[in-house]
Amino acid sequence: MNDVLMSVEELRARLHDSLLRVADARFDLADPDAGAAAYASAHVPGAIYAHLDRDLSNHAQIGRGRHPLPEANTFARWLATVGYAPEQCWVVYDADSGAFAARLWWMLRAIGHREVRVLDGGFAAWRAAGGPLTTETAPRSATSVDATFIGSALVDFAAVESLRGDAAWRLVDARAMPRFRGEVEPLDPVAGHVPGAINRPFADNLGADGRFKSAAALRAEWQRVLGPVDPDRVVHMCGSGVTACHNLLAMEHAGLSGSRLFPPSWSGWVSDRSRAVAAGDV
Repeated sequence: MNDVLMSVEELRARLHDSLLRVADARFDLADPDAGAAAYASAHVPGAIYAHLDRDLSNHAQIGRGRHPLPEANTFARWLATVGYAPEQCWVVYDADSGAFAARLWWMLRAIGHREVRVLDGGFAAWRAAGGPLTTETAPRSATSVDATFIGSALVDFAAVESLRGDAAWRLVDARAMPRFRGEVEPLDPVAGHVPGAINRPFADNLGADGRFKSAAALRAEWQRVLGPVDPDRVVHMCGSGVTACHNLLAMEHAGLSGSRLFPPSWSGWVSDRSRAVAAGDV
């Protein structure tokens, strides 16, 4: 497979590689403790647990969405506690075909770590293939980590306001279509989407088996979505900057590199009610 996904077979073969770091990112928006409980019940041997709320977000930041991106130094402190080293190869999995795993994948890529992949098919594929499971937590020695988010990896509110009406850019929303259209909104106080955004639900990146579609299939689909716009002029968003990373991962898998993330996403956008809102189709 390519350099953003890892197959169950490859993970099994590399499980005892001392430079491999496995991260379990299972999470449930309706029950924030469910992922940690699932990890405690059974996980891939050697895996650490990455909690979306506690480890991959900083809720002290106001107006930055439901899962505010932590500052790079905060992320670095967490990485240090789990024994991060730049020479490691990371593989991240969840129980949602990459919907949460992609967040940690993107965060590692955004600090310049290239050897990181998402387990294709996630925990379900691992279990279905008879992959070994454990309840044990492997001891990890803390390390010293310095990290900075690459500026070109993300955009802020001002950038979105500037580019959303520019035909040379694409602002792509990964939420399900009814939420994008404003027909329903189960999580945020305002329904709809950022004017000028287009919709590409992250679930469209997957086949019926919960694995990513082939690189060729995704490339053809994304090229239809983006039209003439170059990948480095694509900005991804969703409800809170989590599943948007799934679309970014899919583009990388398709060989369309260089797109960016708007971390606050819809929940951050509507935290200021003066910002423009649209509903219905594009």
